[in-house]
Amino acid sequence: MLHPLGRALAQIDDPAFLRVILASAACSALGFLLLAAAIGWPIHLALSEHGWLAWLGPVVGGLLAALAALLLFLPVAAAIASLFVETVARAVEARWYPAMPPGRPASFAEQAIDGLGLGVRLLLWQCLAALLALLLPGLGALLGWAIAAWGVGRGLFLAVAMRRMDRARATALYRARRPAVLAQGAIIAACGMVPVLNLFAAVLGVAAMVHVLHRRVVHNI
Repeated sequence: MLHPLGRALAQIDDPAFLRVILASAACSALGFLLLAAAIGWPIHLALSEHGWLAWLGPVVGGLLAALAALLLFLPVAAAIASLFVETVARAVEARWYPAMPPGRPASFAEQAIDGLGLGVRLLLWQCLAALLALLLPGLGALLGWAIAAWGVGRGLFLAVAMRRMDRARATALYRARRPAVLAQGAIIAACGMVPVLNLFAAVLGVAAMVHVLHRRVVHNI
């Protein structure tokens, strides 16, 4: 179960991986800065006539954006990383499966739609998980982690598999490889909850799913 992620970690210094990690981190940071501004600026304007209270706007906006980043970083990062599936998958195959013919990458529009769909689904599940964590401390957090494991695992595996097959075959293969896929998803979801480590989670997830796919399709092991 740890073999795919181990190989992904062994390649973490690959320039292709680092480019995607930097791009994903930059886009995520920009998004959360815009969110902080969107929250803080109206508060600042509303309190502008009350002296020092006007400074509550940026402070509140920053705090709420930081909370949103903690809860929503994984959905956002996964959505962005799905746009770079081809880059990461090609780098993995070049290193570990050089005899493989090139994949058939989906169009940018298809990748964007899939990435947005993955991000929205994870966002909804994460919001449900946050609610459960408030209502059922401990158990709610565990359920949230399980939900994230399923969403990340399934979403990234299908994105990788659809480079080489249609959605129906990719979905059937996911069902056949569900334990391995969910095991990687569980680890990636756990990494996504740890600051700094969450920067690498989505890229490692894509790379790990390439190995899950090829160990089944190419090597049949």
